[in-house]
Amino acid sequence: MTEVEQTSKGWQPYQLDQHAQSLVLDNRDKKDVLNESHKMRMTVAYGLERFWGEHLRLHGKEQLKADYWKSVWMALGEILEPAGIDLPGRTMKSKKTEEIKAVAQALWGLELHEQRVALMVLTQLCDALVWWTQRYKIKKPGD
Repeated sequence: MTEVEQTSKGWQPYQLDQHAQSLVLDNRDKKDVLNESHKMRMTVAYGLERFWGEHLRLHGKEQLKADYWKSVWMALGEILEPAGIDLPGRTMKSKKTEEIKAVAQALWGLELHEQRVALMVLTQLCDALVWWTQRYKIKKPGD
């Protein structure tokens, strides 16, 4: 099957490894941010809504970590675009309650097959983040 045939049938080579490597390298020099990769992988089990909400929880308290979570969400949305999945929460401009409710509703409103694909891709993206984190993380003296 040619690449064009695969693409027209919905199969996509998501380039997860390249996205993960880029995300890890972009955050490598930020203190303790890469530790979030492991937390991200664990959070996937709780669903898209909870994964998306982590950047809100960290916002203002641990902003570099919040930004990392948000950048992974943005990358996931970019990765899913060729498959025709429009991931909610990427264009959110404020942290107002009504907008948060709207994004949560949109996530819960995704078609079941879209939710499943998004979770599978997010799981693999987080696995790749953990792998690259283990290779690129700057070790502290004594580690």
